[in-house]
Amino acid sequence: MAVTAKKKAKKSVRIQPLGDRIVVERDVSGDVTSGGIYLPESAKDKPSRGVVVSVGDGKLLPSGSRSALQVQVGDHVLFTSYGPDEISIDDCELLLMREEDVLAVIN
Repeated sequence: MAVTAKKKAKKSVRIQPLGDRIVVERDVSGDVTSGGIYLPESAKDKPSRGVVVSVGDGKLLPSGSRSALQVQVGDHVLFTSYGPDEISIDDCELLLMREEDVLAVIN
């Protein structure tokens, strides 16, 4: 499934990952710690959680068929921090990664 990023001019750009790649929208990090301390932007860690917004067709197998992906659009996932490529489509910040960079699906 392709994800649509809306522009201010009401145009849309579609992105369809290839193979076993997925597109994830990163969760927003909090401004306040559990102890009540406000964090500046420079001190925040980028969360390694997000929501899958688009998936590819699956990995191409030697037989010529494609393996089904284990994640689906809408899944909340936990991923490695070094795996994804950050992409920007208009004002929308997205992550492009392989399915193998996903560590777990959060229920």
